[in-house]
Amino acid sequence: MATESAPRTPPLPADRFLNRELSWLDFNARVLELAEDASLPLLERVKFLAIFASNLDEFYMVRIAGLKRRHSTGLTVRSPDGLTIREQLELITARTQDLVQRHAETFLKDVTPRLEDQGIRIVHWEDLGDEDARRQREYFRDQVFPVLTPLAVDPAHPFPYISGLSLNLAVMVRDPADGSSHFARVKVPNNVPRFIPVGAGGANDRDPTATFLPLEDLIAAHLPQLFPGLEVLSHHLFRVTRNADMEVEEDRDEDLLQALERELARRRFGPAVRLEVTESMDQQILEVLLSELEMKPHDVLHVPGLLDLASLWALYDLDRPELKDEPFVPLTHPRLSEGETPKSVFATLREGDVLVQHPYHSFATSVQRFIEQAAADPQVLAIKQTLYRTSGDSPIVTALIEAAEAGKQVVVLVEIKARFDEEANITWARSLERAGCHVVYGLVGLKTHCKTALVVRREQGVLRRYCHIGTGNYNPKTARLYEDLGILTADPRVGADLTDLFNTLTGYSRQTNYRTLMVAPHGIRTGLIEKIRREARHAAEGRPAGIRMKMNSLVDERIIDALYEASRGGVPVELLIRGICALRPGVPGLSENIRVRSIVGRFLEHSRVMSFVNGGDPEWWLGSADLMHRNLDRRVEVLLRVCDETARRQLHEALEPALAPGVRSWELGSDGSWTFTDGRDYQAERLRQVGELAG
Repeated sequence: MATESAPRTPPLPADRFLNRELSWLDFNARVLELAEDASLPLLERVKFLAIFASNLDEFYMVRIAGLKRRHSTGLTVRSPDGLTIREQLELITARTQDLVQRHAETFLKDVTPRLEDQGIRIVHWEDLGDEDARRQREYFRDQVFPVLTPLAVDPAHPFPYISGLSLNLAVMVRDPADGSSHFARVKVPNNVPRFIPVGAGGANDRDPTATFLPLEDLIAAHLPQLFPGLEVLSHHLFRVTRNADMEVEEDRDEDLLQALERELARRRFGPAVRLEVTESMDQQILEVLLSELEMKPHDVLHVPGLLDLASLWALYDLDRPELKDEPFVPLTHPRLSEGETPKSVFATLREGDVLVQHPYHSFATSVQRFIEQAAADPQVLAIKQTLYRTSGDSPIVTALIEAAEAGKQVVVLVEIKARFDEEANITWARSLERAGCHVVYGLVGLKTHCKTALVVRREQGVLRRYCHIGTGNYNPKTARLYEDLGILTADPRVGADLTDLFNTLTGYSRQTNYRTLMVAPHGIRTGLIEKIRREARHAAEGRPAGIRMKMNSLVDERIIDALYEASRGGVPVELLIRGICALRPGVPGLSENIRVRSIVGRFLEHSRVMSFVNGGDPEWWLGSADLMHRNLDRRVEVLLRVCDETARRQLHEALEPALAPGVRSWELGSDGSWTFTDGRDYQAERLRQVGELAG
């Protein structure tokens, strides 16, 4: 007797992924939209102009550099969305030129006039009066001229090395003796302020008016002093971006520290990947630059007005509070103090877990105090901690050094391969070693990105473990700017898991199974896919099902495919993704049950938190991992299952307002476009709640 087979699910479509690089450009476009938003305080708009520029610098130094390197191999490699590297580079160039144009015009035509209305002006040399010009000539003579080095280009002088991200003047001069023309380069020094105060008051922060002259304008006005006896024909500003995506050859027989220091020295000389020029750039000079830098015309970005608007941070730093967001004071978590008196973190954790959400909860009076109290407590025997990025004057590092000097066993895993923080982390590692800390540099082939701390304390003859697991770095400065979550706990299962994890990081353990943790590179992808499939099974059997995830980026194709399958099975999926998203939501028959939104605002949404309805027995997870190949395959990452009922409720209370209808956010369409919806400011609401609690 024939049996009727179940209908087959159609295969997933080939065009189900969005391009990673174009999605990142869409994220930076959302940053630019904040700079264009006239409802924001004026200097906050200046800040977002600077952030957009520095974001784009790093994108070219790392992502575009990587694409160009792979393209140079001649291999035909397609991205998951089917584009060749050449096709991606062409689309990226066109999109970037459009964004750069918008960025420059926002500054020139909108923000600059508004700054002038507020007494903040950027002027050019020809705008100066006689007295101001005299003062600037003196400043040039005393502070600038001695550090300038004009470099000629001729048969006896090869084309000079152009350092990455430096501003440069390309100068054409003529010798009146024989009429010959020559090219020269003058580097705009980066150890002199980019914007020079104009006027007798100088840079008086108390003065509500502030006028600045760009340093390159001052140098250009005095070029004849750099080329005496020659006629200066023209000058043009340019800027080069170089490949900064290091590939450290990790050999088990070589000191990783030495290998990294060698690669850092090489990074300065990485190949050029972008040439920024002003719109007035002379074509003949441009051709010289392209030839000498071994670049192509499509590597050029033409920028209206000033180059390097990342330097606008100097304007944001002006003491003009009325042009900025209202300052706020982070709240000490209510369970960590009694009135104005700090409580013992250890005593508090014995009563239950503490969930902290930065910047609304103070980092200094929670995570930092946890490490500081451990360092000073004579009952604490050991502190073990991972450090990925920290601040220049890190109180965490200071506390770890004091703990080691007090005779405690201190183990610190310093990730010296943290991009652009390598030199700082090498310095920290050596300081910790000198103090007697056991310093580990991580595992060969992996970056250690997890944010974990373990304190071992003797209590009435018994050892007890206290832990912190977070989504953000142990950095008190970024903790005031980044939205992050962390759990402080004395749960014995978490303590046992962190003990096992540190043994893996510092020794030869190959443990992959944990009680309360998922750990990459072995456990997070498979663990999450199983939980996503579990939701689909619940939905198929009529039980409650649903998935909510908040993260910085979603790129991993296997997890995206699992989410598609869950959506096909009727599971509602809500994703809050600040940056890159390669998933297409809202596609009929594929992802109509998936919604993707992005919040970009005053604070950088940085936490990673995931919840699964699980048939009515909800699970909550938080940790350090975004859902990208690098996080899941090439990093040590940790996701913690949150078991404390109060902490789970507070996680829900933190995530629910961000996902609620009517929140100011961007929503991703099935065609890859992002649509802005104005509404309630989720971050401002959180700040008001904190203020009410503090009041």
